[in-house]
Order: sequence, then C-alpha cells, then structure tokens
Amino acid sequence: MSASEPTDPALEALRKQIDAIDEQLVGLLNRRADVVVEVGKLKQKSGGPIYAPDREKLVLDKVRKLNHGPLPDRCLEAIYREVMSGSFALEKPLRIGYLGPAGTFSHAAAVRKFGSGVEYVPLSDIPSVFEEVVRGHCDYGMVPVENSLHGGVVDTLDAFLASSAKIYAEVKVTIHHNLLAASPWESIKTVLSKPEVFSQCRNWLASTARDRDVQPAASTSKAAEIAATTPGVAAIGSTLAGQLHGLRVLFENIEDDPDNQTRFFVLSREGARKTGDDKTAIMFTTAHKPGALAEVLDVFKERGINLTDIEKRPSKKVNWEYYFFIDAEGHADEPRMKQAIEESRQHCLQLTVLGSYPRATEVL
Repeated sequence: MSASEPTDPALEALRKQIDAIDEQLVGLLNRRADVVVEVGKLKQKSGGPIYAPDREKLVLDKVRKLNHGPLPDRCLEAIYREVMSGSFALEKPLRIGYLGPAGTFSHAAAVRKFGSGVEYVPLSDIPSVFEEVVRGHCDYGMVPVENSLHGGVVDTLDAFLASSAKIYAEVKVTIHHNLLAASPWESIKTVLSKPEVFSQCRNWLASTARDRDVQPAASTSKAAEIAATTPGVAAIGSTLAGQLHGLRVLFENIEDDPDNQTRFFVLSREGARKTGDDKTAIMFTTAHKPGALAEVLDVFKERGINLTDIEKRPSKKVNWEYYFFIDAEGHADEPRMKQAIEESRQHCLQLTVLGSYPRATEVL
C-alpha cells in the first residue's frame, strides 16, 4: 500500500486476515517439508525413486477432490507442482535433460512438469537426451513425441530403436506462440523462428506481419537470442524464451490453432508403478508374412485393450522393413496386458515394451 493511499478499515482488516493465513501456510508448508526430508532418508536406504509418477498422480487427484473453490483446480495443481518440486530438492537434487537450447518448448514443458526446484540440462539433440538418462548423467529426460497438428516426432521414435531408456510419464502441453522483441513493433523489420512455427502462425503472419521479412532460425530459442541483441528483429517463441533473453511479448498467442498441443515423454532408467489409469508403449516389427500386422492388432482387440496411437518408422536395417509403435490402455503388469504382449510376440520378429506410465489427464 502506498503512503498516499487512504486507509480503509475494512480493507485493512481483510489484509490482516490474509497475513495471518499466509503465516499459517508457510508454517504448514515447512512442516510438510520436514516430513519430506524423512521420506527422502527412507528412499535413500531403500533405493526408491525420488520422482514417482504414481505418487504425483495420487497427490494431484487428492488436491482436486479436496478443492471446493473458489480457486480453480488448475491453480492448485500449479501450486502443488512447485511444492513437489521443492520436495525433490530436499530429498535429492534432480537433473532433468531436455532438447535445448534454453527456452525451447521442451524446456518450457519440463518446467511446467517439474517446477523450479530442479536443475535443467539443455542437450544438443533428442538422442543425447536418451543417452544422458541411460548413462545416469540426468535423472530424467523430457522429449517431444507427438504434435496434434504434425503427428509423430521422428527423432524421438528413432531414438527408441537404439536406447534402453524407459517411458516414465507423459505430459501434454498447449503450445502458444508469441512474438518476442526488445524493440517496439513499429521498428521490427525481420521475424525469426523455426519453419515449423511459421507454418503454425500463417494467418497472423499474413495479416499482421505481411510487410516484415520472415527468416528461419535453428530453434525458437536461438531466434529469441538473436532478437535480444539485434535491433529491428523479433522472434516467435515461448514466453519462457522471452523471459530468459529479456524480451517483451509484443503479441501473444498468435498461432492459427489455439488447441495446438504437443505430447512429451518423461524418460527414466526404470519403469513406473501402476496407478489404475495407465498406458503402455510397445515397439515391434512383424514377421514377413501377409496379415502379420493385423494379427498383432487383433490380439489387443480380442483382449479388449484399446490402442490410442500407432506410428511406423523404417527399421534402417532392411529395406521396406518397419518398426511399429503403439500405445495401449493399461499397465504392462496387468494380467490382460501381459497375455496380450506374450501372444503378440508370436507374430513379431522383435517386440519391446518401452514403458508403462500414468495417462496424462490434464493439459499443462
């Protein structure tokens, strides 16, 4: 409150209530943190994972159930993600690898998932994220796997062919593109970003930026870096990229499709426990005979298992040989899924379970 603001007794009374509640909240959060420290000690003895997707789901489901307003669920989920992020730091500092450089949408997705209490490690490409997780240099990795407009991310699918990393969780993020700059719009002559981003912002570029020069950049983050040091240049990227490079958002949410979403996988060296609402990712290549793919798919149909996604990629070993990727509803430890996987092996040259993980029920 400024010195010139008149004192309103009713307002002052409400502010005192807020101050008293804040004091209680801080105390309760630190009491919770004391318990987290004890949990961390037990995990260190037993070797249990610091981040457990099943526990995360349980906590967030309970928060939503306990919430009777007026705060929306999304607000409380964000608060609790930061609380859990701080808990990770108390138990054991976590390193999260992602497709860099800093400020990419992979970076933004990782921050939304894991909060600000962990260390983020930018890596040069998607295979490097897999490798650093497998080597133990990073505790977890964040990689894009599918975009609602452009389909599967081939670099991620191909990386599974040569990696033992497991899928530990999935994250769905709404992708918003923003025009970022250090200069006012009137002085902007050039707009930089990835070509894929330009294709997602065609309408805005054609109407509002039709007289600006549009140039490709290696990444949205690189575009933001250039815009921060070059007068007359703007970048299209995430708000995180703007914050990291000290840029202002001149125009926000300029994408053509406001429902554009990207699905990410959290990678780990181990599998996730059952939650009761899981998916299992499977990679396989079929025997060279007519109807082999149909036979595999029929196994899941006969077991009543719904397939939510199917992709294919060249094996890179034999011409016209393909690997298929499917997402099936259910956990690999469930009897019905176990039976389907074992029966499917009879129709495949190779079959690998890439991981079971909790189904993402919210979009971050």
